[in-house]
Amino acid sequence: MADHPAPPVGGPLVTGSEIARLAGVTRAAVSNWRRRYEDFPAPAGGGASSPLFDLADVQAWLDKQRKGQDVSVEVQLWQALRAAYGDEMISGLADVAQLFAGVEGDAPKALPTDAVRLARQLGDSGSPGDVVSALTERFTDSVRRAGSDQVTSPRIVRAVRHFAGEVVADATLVDPACGIGTLLLAVGPESGPRRCGQEADSRSARFAQLRADLTGRTGVAILTGDSLRDDRWPGLKADLVVCDPPVGATDWGRQDLLLDPRWEFGTPSRAEGELAWLQHAYAHTAPGGRVLMVMPASVAYRKAGRRIRAELVRRGILTDVIALPPGSAASHALPVHLWHLRRPQSPDDAVARVRMIDLTANDPDGPLEPGPGQTADVPLIELLDDAVDLTPSHHIEESHRDYATEYQSLRQELAEQVRLLADLLPTLMGGVGPSALEGPSVSVADLARAGLVEYGDREPISVSDQLDTDYLQGFLRSAANARRSTSASGTYRLDGKGARIPQMDIAEQRRYGAAFRALQEFEESARKVAELSKQAAALARDGLGNGALGPGD
Repeated sequence: MADHPAPPVGGPLVTGSEIARLAGVTRAAVSNWRRRYEDFPAPAGGGASSPLFDLADVQAWLDKQRKGQDVSVEVQLWQALRAAYGDEMISGLADVAQLFAGVEGDAPKALPTDAVRLARQLGDSGSPGDVVSALTERFTDSVRRAGSDQVTSPRIVRAVRHFAGEVVADATLVDPACGIGTLLLAVGPESGPRRCGQEADSRSARFAQLRADLTGRTGVAILTGDSLRDDRWPGLKADLVVCDPPVGATDWGRQDLLLDPRWEFGTPSRAEGELAWLQHAYAHTAPGGRVLMVMPASVAYRKAGRRIRAELVRRGILTDVIALPPGSAASHALPVHLWHLRRPQSPDDAVARVRMIDLTANDPDGPLEPGPGQTADVPLIELLDDAVDLTPSHHIEESHRDYATEYQSLRQELAEQVRLLADLLPTLMGGVGPSALEGPSVSVADLARAGLVEYGDREPISVSDQLDTDYLQGFLRSAANARRSTSASGTYRLDGKGARIPQMDIAEQRRYGAAFRALQEFEESARKVAELSKQAAALARDGLGNGALGPGD
């Protein structure tokens, strides 16, 4: 349910968008008024993200500022319904629709007298279907409702219609979780198709059916019930199934449905309710029929659903995965996917590639046709790895990778690093006499006390022109000092306090320092050569495997 309390008895409450309707301005203008005018009415309910305001206070303020307009009958009806039904607005809309339809004789008992009067006044001045459509638009536009299980956001509706393409007039359409009928009534031509819906919420199902009847839709039948637990359309085969299923539901009935024949791709886990809805939708497709399913992006890669994803790919049933722009689902900014499935008419009719479409960089109200670099036709074999990740961006980036150019660039860089490597190794000759540390030496602690050394973030450094830093750090890493820095447990930690370095004049220190510095550069270059070698080998192996590279002469 919504997170707002029911309006108080004292009077109806309105949202910011409803104030905008009253004043004939945009919602942004209302937000500006709240910031600019100290006397703008304070919220009387709701939450920080969607406050509610007392209608009487708002109307008085609009009149005072000469920003108000006469409140239309439609607005008065909406506010009367909000005052009477609060968070149960679907029931209010259904009762108004029932009043217009003349169902069960008299007006519904819950419908207030003033709402009955206003509704009939609107119905007398226009079409009851137009009145119900206007109230539905207000309901859908409500910030705290759009994107709920009962209402699919307008942006997702637009995307489903776009990717569904042309729907023939004699088609059969199904939505097994139709809510108030948003998707079911929006896809395909207004007249012609047979539309079959099912909805677990009886209020939503009642309103969806009445809405269809009052707007002149024929061939629409919406039944009440949980489609997974109690399928009211057994044996029905559709040309197109559209569905925006409940998200994140773990109580979808798995324990009671373990042996259900609908799970032909695998029994979904409790956390994968979306894949249960997907298979239910596919079970209702005729040969050649299609499914367009709204999916959270995480379903494309979650470990629990890997087996089912693999079966969908292996059998050539999944045709497209479309990543819609963030913000398409009005209730959150997370990306949403559309999965497009098609039941093959024969074994030879299965697809050999899955089209990946990534629109996540697009404006949610912008074009839905993918641009250059936003699609990839991925062979099935490339999807059937250990993860079976169906995230479009992952495969599109790979498909547009210039393997040949990248490989040649890596190869040239590797050759240059190998050439430099030999030059970096310093020229050394046989030493004379005992180890330098066996002669006169001084502890780093004494040098520090004398002010010649400071301890930096990682290693001691010289702060005197009498001591060369490379010489100092080179001897700190010698085998003798390494033994001093190794604990009894075998842990090595460079701790210069207990280390000792030979006593030499500054000229000799610099000769040693130069050799130590060259060795350090050699080691860093060797590590880079190793990393480049690993990258080049992996790139070459992938390129040879997917056909992007071929053997040379």
